[in-house]
Amino acid sequence: MARNARRLSSSNIYHVMIRGNDKKRIFFDIEDRKRFLIILEKTKLNNNYYILAYCLMNNHVHLLIREGSENISQTMKRINVAYAYYFNHKYKRIGHLFQDRFRSEIIEDDIYLMVAARYIHNNPMKAGLVGRSEDYPWSSYRAYIYKDEESIRLINRDLLIGIFSNDQEDAVKQLIAFTNEAEDDQLIDVDYNKVEKSTSITDTEVRDQTIEILKQYEESIDYLRSCQNKKERNIRIREIKEYTGASVRQLSNILGISKDIIFRA
Repeated sequence: MARNARRLSSSNIYHVMIRGNDKKRIFFDIEDRKRFLIILEKTKLNNNYYILAYCLMNNHVHLLIREGSENISQTMKRINVAYAYYFNHKYKRIGHLFQDRFRSEIIEDDIYLMVAARYIHNNPMKAGLVGRSEDYPWSSYRAYIYKDEESIRLINRDLLIGIFSNDQEDAVKQLIAFTNEAEDDQLIDVDYNKVEKSTSITDTEVRDQTIEILKQYEESIDYLRSCQNKKERNIRIREIKEYTGASVRQLSNILGISKDIIFRA
């Protein structure tokens, strides 16, 4: 069956989502995520496209892109091929990494651009990985509100910021307020209500990946075990569970936290 032609945006801006084949993880550790961002930066320099927002989840990625010297399909092919080559080589695997072709929706006005950016930046909070969007280290939100050095090289802030105000400080305040507004935005995404099968993982792998996750927050397994803030503890447990795909039993053994607490988290 022939594929439907992709709708073209008159503004050249698209909200794009790529996801792992069979909903499998495409990021296993910090190195994977950093490599994906490096690939984004290199292809951006070579093809002059703009990245207005991004968010790296465990088995999918959201991007808000304005086309540069080539169309969106060519750009996404370059990104996907480069990352799949790295991933397959690192994990000694073959076959498709990403599911079918990427999904996209056109962005043709300022309001929808603002909504798409909000949706992307709030994705980790929607998935229950963090309590606040600014706490997630793998999205562009920090580049907007903190001018995070690593992210700011990658994104083009001016286009989105300029919608809110010509004054940078005031624009950031308005962006934060807009991002924090109660919203029910319906954009392309995965279904977080569906339980996804995970690949088997050893206790050693779970421990190593848990240590890497907690390092992002300057925390340790001992800190998590003794944490008195239940909300913070549960958020970390959910992120570790989502990230590693470990069983409740494995997490209980590794974290030294009861199975009941982990299950309820």
